[in-house]
Amino acid sequence: MDYERMPCAWKKICSDIKPFKIVHVIGTNGKGSTGRFLAQILHLNGKSVGHYTSPHIFEFNERFWLNGKVASDEILQKAHERLLEILPQEFVFKTSYFEYATLLAAVLFEECEYFICEAGIGGEFDATNVFDKRLSLFTPIGFDHVGVLGSSIEEIARTKFNAISKSGEAIMNDTMQPICAKIANDIAAEKDTKLSYANEILDKNDYENLKAYEKKFALPEFLYSNLNLAAAAAKKILGKLDISNLKALDLSGRCEQIAPNVFIDVGHNELGAQAIARKFKDEKLVLIYNSFFDKDYRAVLKALKPIIKRVEVFEYPSDDRELATNEIKHTLDELGFEWKEFGGVKFDQGEKYLAFGSFYLVEAFLREFYASKCL
Repeated sequence: MDYERMPCAWKKICSDIKPFKIVHVIGTNGKGSTGRFLAQILHLNGKSVGHYTSPHIFEFNERFWLNGKVASDEILQKAHERLLEILPQEFVFKTSYFEYATLLAAVLFEECEYFICEAGIGGEFDATNVFDKRLSLFTPIGFDHVGVLGSSIEEIARTKFNAISKSGEAIMNDTMQPICAKIANDIAAEKDTKLSYANEILDKNDYENLKAYEKKFALPEFLYSNLNLAAAAAKKILGKLDISNLKALDLSGRCEQIAPNVFIDVGHNELGAQAIARKFKDEKLVLIYNSFFDKDYRAVLKALKPIIKRVEVFEYPSDDRELATNEIKHTLDELGFEWKEFGGVKFDQGEKYLAFGSFYLVEAFLREFYASKCL
């Protein structure tokens, strides 16, 4: 991977783009919901804000949320045309898909006061780390993308926390593992960065309002934790916290209930599986699942086992990456799961179902689900 390409590309166009205030969201899980909660709170309080997240479920547009709405085709096309005007031709062809999308977000959000920017993979060498940031937010860190980030939690944490800017500010999710928090504090001290936990910023009144919101929208524990981090960031930015009219999370696939007995979640790794297991700790679900070879599906299945009644192995079209279907079936046998092939969206009303895995799996499942409903 060419780590110099994105900084060079950004250097070529940054003087042509109006300045905005960057909030960088970094971590393994919870980046999307944390960023969207923050964007919604800022927008509710009269701020012009763009939120860049990845990947998407159905359409590329989903990556760009602008002042309360997913960017339209027309707005994206105008941003694309402007980017092509200012980006040298050599970078148009050299940049990766994610790098180009990140530059496109910068163009799209240049009229905004705040740009909530979600990291892709890692932090220090991520394409999003080219921006001068006002504030860095760190969501829970766990094992994912080990081939790129490292095989130990320390290596993964270090590359993520190295994205902390010098003499800036950073806020950590309250559930950060102690070993990760220590690395964060060491790096923050080296860079003279003020580092806080969310609970050091929020007060009793804030928590009363957050708890009321949690109850109103029946948030699972992990989404409530992400909301707290977003709320702390909003309070840091605005000087106060007002979520009295905050609507439900405007982001699909985060423990989302799409039918009375059907949930979807894009957690896809062990950390996400552990969060889902806590959410449904007193229940038994039918898990609709599959995974790519490069994911630790054994760890995911072990984390979910206490809440799973049966697994339905969902084999869906995957052109770019091979599914580990046979290996997963073997692992299910080893771990003592009852399982069968996914039989389509003919659900027993006496069962509760969870489609859990990658964005690709959730997309494929939703397409089948909506097709069955003629939606």
